[in-house]
Amino acid sequence: MSATIIGVDVGGTFTDVFYLDDRTGRCDVAKAPSNRGDEAAGFLAALRRKAPDLGAVATVVHGTTVGTNALLERKGGRVGIITTRGFRDVLEMRRRDRPTTWGLWGHFEPIVPRDLRLEVGERTLADGTVREAIDPAEVEAAGRALLAKGAEAVAVFFINSYANPANERAALAALRAIWPNDRVNAAADILPEIREYERASTAAINAYLQPPVGGYLAKIDRGLKAGGFAGQLLIVQSNGGVMTVESAARLPVRTALSGPAAGAIACAAIAAAAGYPNVIAGDVGGTSFDVSLIVGGEIGLAPQTAIGFGMVIRAPMIEITTIGAGGGSIASVDRGGMLQVGPESAGSVPGPACYGKADRPTVTDANVLLGRIDAARPIGGGLERLDLDAARRAIERHVATPLGLDAFDAAEAIIRVANANMAGALRLVSIERGHDPRRFALMPFGGGGALHAGALMREVGLASALVPRYPGVVSALGCVIADMRHDFVRTVNAPLDTVDPGLIDGLLREAVTAGAALLDRAKVDFAGRDSLFEFDMAYQGQTHTVAVPLALDPSGRGFTVDGLRAAFAQRYVAAAGRLLEGIPVKLLNLRVAVIGRRPKFDLSVLAPDGKTAVADAIRGARRIRFGGSWHETPVYDRLALPVGASLDGPAVLEQIDTTILIEPDQRGEVDRFGNLILCRKEEAS
Repeated sequence: MSATIIGVDVGGTFTDVFYLDDRTGRCDVAKAPSNRGDEAAGFLAALRRKAPDLGAVATVVHGTTVGTNALLERKGGRVGIITTRGFRDVLEMRRRDRPTTWGLWGHFEPIVPRDLRLEVGERTLADGTVREAIDPAEVEAAGRALLAKGAEAVAVFFINSYANPANERAALAALRAIWPNDRVNAAADILPEIREYERASTAAINAYLQPPVGGYLAKIDRGLKAGGFAGQLLIVQSNGGVMTVESAARLPVRTALSGPAAGAIACAAIAAAAGYPNVIAGDVGGTSFDVSLIVGGEIGLAPQTAIGFGMVIRAPMIEITTIGAGGGSIASVDRGGMLQVGPESAGSVPGPACYGKADRPTVTDANVLLGRIDAARPIGGGLERLDLDAARRAIERHVATPLGLDAFDAAEAIIRVANANMAGALRLVSIERGHDPRRFALMPFGGGGALHAGALMREVGLASALVPRYPGVVSALGCVIADMRHDFVRTVNAPLDTVDPGLIDGLLREAVTAGAALLDRAKVDFAGRDSLFEFDMAYQGQTHTVAVPLALDPSGRGFTVDGLRAAFAQRYVAAAGRLLEGIPVKLLNLRVAVIGRRPKFDLSVLAPDGKTAVADAIRGARRIRFGGSWHETPVYDRLALPVGASLDGPAVLEQIDTTILIEPDQRGEVDRFGNLILCRKEEAS
C-alpha cells in the first residue's frame, strides 16, 4: 500500500506542494502559479508536478482559500433565509456596530438580500419550550418562493433554537421534500450556541459558501479520481485540524481560514523541534501578510472571527491577523503625495510588472530592482526570467517621478513602507497583547517572508528569526502535519451552583461519541485519539466569558462542579488578577474537541545530508542595495549548506521556493533540522 502523502496549499499567487513518502522519509517540494478563477485546475496541475501517477498517492491534504476569497470578494452563492416572524433583519442589525468606529456613517450590505429573508410563524422560548410549532406547509411555501427567486442554498434560523432545535429540524424536513439539492441548513446544527446574531451569521455564511466551496471540492475530487487517485482527500479546517471532503462540503464555514491555519500548525511543530517555544509566525505571500502568535508551543484559538466587516463566523479558529502586504502589493503615491503599499495586490495575474503583463509596481518589483531577487532565477518555475527593465519603468513612472526620487531610492522606500506595515501587524499580536518581543523569534515563511525577516527583527526588536527549511511551502507542510479534529459546543446558560453534574457528563460523552463516529467514518489510521474539554464561564452579569480548560477522562467522564469551580478561579485570576467574591459564577457553554492524532512527521528528514561543505554551496555574487549603498554580496544555494554552517551578512540564499536575505549586520546559522537561525552579529559572537 502506498505511503505517499501530499500537502497542497492554494494561495493567491502560487499553489504550493509538499510531497512525503512516509515509508522512506523522502520529501520534495514544488510551486506553480495559481489559476485565479479556476483554482481546481491549478491545484491539479501543481499536484501532478510531483505526482504524475496519482494512483500511487495514499493521501492528499488540502489547505484552501476558496472560502475566504468568496467572502472577501462577495462571490458566494445566492442564499435564502427562513426565520422566525419578526426577526428578518438580524443580519442587518448585527451588534449595532458600524464600519467606521468614530463616525456615524458607513454602509453594510448583508450577504443575504432582504427579499431573500422570509419569515414564518414559530416560537421557541429560552428554556426550550415550544410555544408555537411550525406549519410545514408555510415553510414549504417559503422554500418555493426562495427557489423562484433563484436561491441555491437555504438556512433555517429560528430564535432560541440552541435550547431546542425541534422547530428547525421540522422545517428542514419540509424543505428537503422540495429543495433540488442538499444545501439545506439548520442554524442549530451548525452552531447550537446562545447569541442569535452569531448563530444567524454563521449559518448564513455556511449556506453562502456551499455553492463555491462545494463545487470546487467536487471538481478536485473528480480530477483526482480521473487521474487514478483512490486514496483519502482531506481538507484543513480553520482550527488547524483536518476533515473529510464530505464534511468540508457540508460545513464550508469551517474552512474560512484553512490555508493560513495550516501554516501556523507547521510553524508550531518546526519551532518546537528547534527549541523555540515562543515565535511569531509571519506568512508573506503574494497578496497578504498573515501573522499568528505561538506562546509556550501553543497556538492561540479564537472562538470567532470576522471576515471583513459584518461577516461573523462563530467557530474555533486559529488566531490569525491579516493585512494586505505581500509580494504582489501595489505601490502608489496618493493625492496627498504619500507613498502607499497595498492592500491592493497584483496577484498572479497580471502579477508584478516584472512578470511582463502589467505596469504597476509591487514589492516584488522593488526587491528585483534592488538585486535582492535574481531576475534570472524566479521562484515557482512559472517564468524563465523576470523583466528587470519593466520593474524599473513601473517604479519610475508610479513612484520615483511623483516623489522626485531616482528608481533605486524609490524601490527602497517601497520596501521600507511594506516593512513598516508588516511590523505594525507583528506589534499588534505581541506588544499590544502584553508580550515582550525580545522573548520571541520571528518565523518568516511564504514566498517573500525571508526577504523581510532581518528588517522586521530590527523594527520590532525581536530576538532572532527562524527560517524553515522550505519557507515557501510551509502551509503545504502544515497540511501533512495537521491532525483530524472535530469541535462541538452546547449551551448550558445556568448558575454553576444549579448545574446537574449528570447532565454535563451526558453532554460531554454525547459530543465525544459524535466525534469518534466522525473519526471512524474518515477511515484514517490514527496514531492515537484525544478529547479536549473547555467551558465558557463568567460571573453573573458579565458579558465576556473566560475559557476554562478541564482535564477529564478521554470519554468525557469525571466532571465535578467543584473541579470546574477551582479551574475557573485559577483561570480568572490569571486573566483579571483577582476574584469577585460574593458574585455567583455562571456556566454558559461547554466545548469538546475530538482529535485523531495522525502519525508524527519526523522533521529530521528535512535536514541536509551532511555530504557538502559551505564552499560547495556558493553560486557566485551580485550587487545588492542596503540602506542606500550597494554591497557585493555572495549568493548561496541554501539547500546545499551543511548543518552548522555560519554565514555573515550580507548574503543571499536561494532555493526553489524562496530567497533569504541576511542583512549586513546579521549572521545566519544552519541548525540540525536545516532551519536557518538569524541573529545580530554582536549577539552571535
